[in-house]
Amino acid sequence: MRLPPFNPYIAVTIGVISVSTSAVLVKLADQAPAAIIANYRLLFAVLLMTPVVLLKYRDELQRVEKKEWILSIFAGIFLAFHFILWFESLNYTSVTSSVVLVTLQPIFAFLGTFLFFKERFTSGTVISMIIALFGSIIISWGDFQISGVALFGDILAILGAMMMTAYFLLGQHVRKRLSLMTYTFIVYGVSTITLIIYNILLQHSFTGYPTSHWAIFLALAIVPTFFGHTLFNWALKWLSTATVSMGIVFEPVGASILAYFILHERITWAQWLGGTIVVFGLFLFILSTTKKRKVTISKKTNT
Repeated sequence: MRLPPFNPYIAVTIGVISVSTSAVLVKLADQAPAAIIANYRLLFAVLLMTPVVLLKYRDELQRVEKKEWILSIFAGIFLAFHFILWFESLNYTSVTSSVVLVTLQPIFAFLGTFLFFKERFTSGTVISMIIALFGSIIISWGDFQISGVALFGDILAILGAMMMTAYFLLGQHVRKRLSLMTYTFIVYGVSTITLIIYNILLQHSFTGYPTSHWAIFLALAIVPTFFGHTLFNWALKWLSTATVSMGIVFEPVGASILAYFILHERITWAQWLGGTIVVFGLFLFILSTTKKRKVTISKKTNT
């Protein structure tokens, strides 16, 4: 296999820093409703992707089958509500609590595969999930001691993680058949339409925001979306899924550091302790699920 054009570990590092900016940017756009912020993040992302899709992926877009459209539409709707719930959670709780709890998504995804696809658990997987969930309980309990409002924000973040899980489960079949660009373009497009309808129903204004907010909307579309998730997907060509996933787990760390310096948010003892336990649990979870997949592949190879 040929060498990568640049170090994939550097790409993952840049990706982690990029996605870590998302929650802070949302907090800075404090004069816009959460759904409006999500709306413009995805709308600008779609607009930036459109020329590339029309030039290079038009044929593939025309070959998308009816079943794939249906799954993509539902995936896009769930993605829209992931952003609504997560961004809204930042109005009630801290960046640290919100991002740590949203990062629990891989565990919800595994529970989803168990319920719908009969994915089997290993003892290591169960233990790691319990550890991560225990950490999230510590965070939520600590926030509850501060105020019930902070706990409400934690609940919204967890619901946001569940919405992201539904998005992944619905889209995994379509993603195997379509290129990343085509699939992402469709899903982001559906999410944008969903958010426009949602904002109209809630009578949110689409205009009248400060210039700084429009810069934030654009930054959200570029930095965490393209410099974040796109680099992660590129790195998967050169690194294992486990390696990239472990890099993503550091998002709460990066977000907390940025929130401390930019927003002057202090981290409570419960967030330190709970966040550390969650990250440790997620590391164990990634290692155990990766090991399980390797054993399964080995068995299939030998039969």
